[in-house]
Amino acid sequence: MSLVYSHAPLVLVVVLSVVVGLLMVIVFRYTSDQKAIRMAKDHLKAHLLAVRLFQDQLPVVLSSYWRIIQSTGRYLQLAFKPLLYVIVPLTLLIVDMDRHLGFTPIETGKPFLVQARAVNADVLDQLSLQLPAEMALTAPAVHVPARNEIVWRVAAEKDGHYQVNVTANGQMFSKSAGVSSGMEVISPIRLRGRWWERIFVSGEPALPDSSPIRSIEVNYAERTIYFAWLEWNWIWLFFVLSLIAGFVFKSILGIEI
Repeated sequence: MSLVYSHAPLVLVVVLSVVVGLLMVIVFRYTSDQKAIRMAKDHLKAHLLAVRLFQDQLPVVLSSYWRIIQSTGRYLQLAFKPLLYVIVPLTLLIVDMDRHLGFTPIETGKPFLVQARAVNADVLDQLSLQLPAEMALTAPAVHVPARNEIVWRVAAEKDGHYQVNVTANGQMFSKSAGVSSGMEVISPIRLRGRWWERIFVSGEPALPDSSPIRSIEVNYAERTIYFAWLEWNWIWLFFVLSLIAGFVFKSILGIEI
């Protein structure tokens, strides 16, 4: 059980890739013109064969190359329609899963950084960090006026879900911080405004528009997954495995892609 738990990110990526690969093949089957795709691929193969058979006849070769380009364009046109059905759900799935798999939680006793970016450098002297009892500062705050930032180095005594609070002008703004040796839902940054960016990088409510703070960030380490003797970012591994799964299910189900 402990072995499965320690490899939970890898197991989750593999299962997710297989399921998504199967679903994408099924969606492709029912949203594409299978007969037209088969014909486009047959035409492409025929023109490629013509190039090999008549390579000493320049007009035939040039004509075949032009028809290869046409057949490829036709095939891509037919394959593009199913992509429209999956691109939005797949993007939302990746964004959501990245909060589970993109970063590793903070380790107990290991220092991490909390960064706050203000609207301007004049506000930096007014910012302070309030920590829960299970956390403590391990170094004085560092001001970075050129970037309107202040950075604190913090360590946690035990696992848990915490809120670190940055105060400014009598106002308090919180940021979640997860300390664990397992998998956690992680939001590395809390932002003011910029709703489009928040969809992709933050899982927390926006800071108030009147806030003197533009962002509060906890410096989580990016997760690396070991698979096939290589280190992978989970998204790259997901794409590779889902493509492999898709081609396997395509062959099993007899679907033209």
